[in-house]
Amino acid sequence: MSSSKVLLAFSGGLDTTFCLAYLLEQNYEVHTATVDTGGFSADEINRIDELSRSLGASSHTLINGKQQLFEDYLKFLIYGNVLRGQVYPLSVSAERVCQARCLIDLAKKLKVETLAHGSTGSGNDQVRFDVAFRTLYPQVKILTPIRDLSLMRHQEVDYLIERNIHLPTSAGIYSINEGMWGTSIGGKETLTSWDFLPDSAFPKGVISREQASQELRLTFHEGIPTRINHEAMDPVRLIETLNTLGSSFGLGRGTHLGETILGIKGRIGFEAPAAYLLITAHRELEKLVLSGKQLFWKETLGNLYGSLLHEGHFLDPLGRDLEAFLSRSQERVTGEVRIKIEPLTFSILGCHSPYSLMDSKLAMYGESNALWSSSDALGFTKIFGVSQRLYHHADIKNNEESS
Repeated sequence: MSSSKVLLAFSGGLDTTFCLAYLLEQNYEVHTATVDTGGFSADEINRIDELSRSLGASSHTLINGKQQLFEDYLKFLIYGNVLRGQVYPLSVSAERVCQARCLIDLAKKLKVETLAHGSTGSGNDQVRFDVAFRTLYPQVKILTPIRDLSLMRHQEVDYLIERNIHLPTSAGIYSINEGMWGTSIGGKETLTSWDFLPDSAFPKGVISREQASQELRLTFHEGIPTRINHEAMDPVRLIETLNTLGSSFGLGRGTHLGETILGIKGRIGFEAPAAYLLITAHRELEKLVLSGKQLFWKETLGNLYGSLLHEGHFLDPLGRDLEAFLSRSQERVTGEVRIKIEPLTFSILGCHSPYSLMDSKLAMYGESNALWSSSDALGFTKIFGVSQRLYHHADIKNNEESS
């Protein structure tokens, strides 16, 4: 294998375009690959292909990774109702591991042992790519021109302009990653803890508040979303449909402030309508069909699973253990959820399931029941508080003896 032969993860944005131009100038034979994990239009895919070839890449490969992204990652994020910091769908985290695995498969086919990516030295993606590459492709050599040169975005722009390489004007303003599970947005506002991104930074821009509300029905079968308004869809198409509908209402917009892998605080803007709608609806359905103890441990272990994915530890065997738990928990998560969507917000109207644990024929909260008598209830309340009574009785006794 030639050490001058490189496979570059290529999105056609500022960072990876710089990497391609720079590596070619360093006399590498560069092959590029785009792993489509959502967010690319047909025109954008063509633009990326043409850009790669016009700059001098030896080949360009488009890999459809959307089905793999759902099956290996997003499915479990839905099962676990995973939102980082109770806010952020892990769109980029899931994409990066999926993309890394697809790139490794291609590198082996091309007999390339050098992989390159456009991550900086201050973000999370460098860890996710590097760890996955080294774990699954031990002999790999990794090139990271932007990290190695400690470049700022304006320096990349200047470098490309000097070589008469022009990108869309937005490339120098915001760092945007649009994928199937959401769009992440970084810019000057997210470098602070105070400022919020302008509407123009989001894919659909300003949203009219005059739109009429709509009722949406989502169907799940064993935790998997299967229908929108009773129309059957495969999960990828269903997510893409929800993204299109939800983004027209500006749903799932926000910012996330939290810990980075490197230990510093970081902030990111996002728009993730499908993720927000599906996780909120799925959680509501689980409340109806799962026991209280299941819900408690699912929340705990779902957050742990999300942390592994976010922090570059997805390939730890604990991840597979947690997936087994989450999968087993979904056997009864079947039913339908009603949602009202409005400009910039939505709410759950109700849900039903053949596995509902809410049975008015047996018991109604605060009303009547057929499962116990009033004397049973009296005895229960006495026994239920015994441990607390004993604790406080000891305090009272000691206080009386010391006075």
